[in-house]
Amino acid sequence: MQSFPNAGSGAIVEAMAARIVENKAYLSEIDGKIGDGDHGVNMAKGFGMAAERLKGRDASLAEAFALLGEVLMGEIGGSMGPLYGMTFTEFAEAIEGRDAIDAALFSTMLHKGLEGVQSIGSAKVGDKTLLDTFVPAVEAFDAATAEGKSFAEALDALVAAAEKGRDSTIDLVAKIGRASRLGERSRGVLDAGATSCAMILKSLADGAKARLA
Repeated sequence: MQSFPNAGSGAIVEAMAARIVENKAYLSEIDGKIGDGDHGVNMAKGFGMAAERLKGRDASLAEAFALLGEVLMGEIGGSMGPLYGMTFTEFAEAIEGRDAIDAALFSTMLHKGLEGVQSIGSAKVGDKTLLDTFVPAVEAFDAATAEGKSFAEALDALVAAAEKGRDSTIDLVAKIGRASRLGERSRGVLDAGATSCAMILKSLADGAKARLA
């Protein structure tokens, strides 16, 4: 049974933060087409602050998620702070105190994070939000493990579905948030939240895969 250690895996969150910071301008550019244009700035600020605090700490994945969730919920503005803050707080709680993270626990963690997001807003798949990335990614991971695929293969399925979900938002009309006021004019542009969610899930999957034993 493949698994990876909780201890020392906080570096996954540092790599995730680096990815968000490096895409700050891109995420804000996408957001600027139909939203406030501050998605990349807010995300880079929150993830960057968390990475600074994690530096040199050799934190567990649970500790790193908890710290990131705290920073995003407490210190970042915009709509995404609470949404992602809740996601990572739930991720942390799901794996707290567990030595090894296998596919079953990883699935539980994903579901808890997803439920955290859904508990805050009324968005659903098709509304042009991060859920268009998150929901199919979790479903694909579960489907792969149910088919008897390995943890690594399930992580590949998660990433492929996340990216497909992200791309699906180009053809959607925004139903939630500021972009929803544009109606039809919100079509033809990627959703910034769906895009950052795909980046986050890819970093998470890459980090987990690199540590699998």
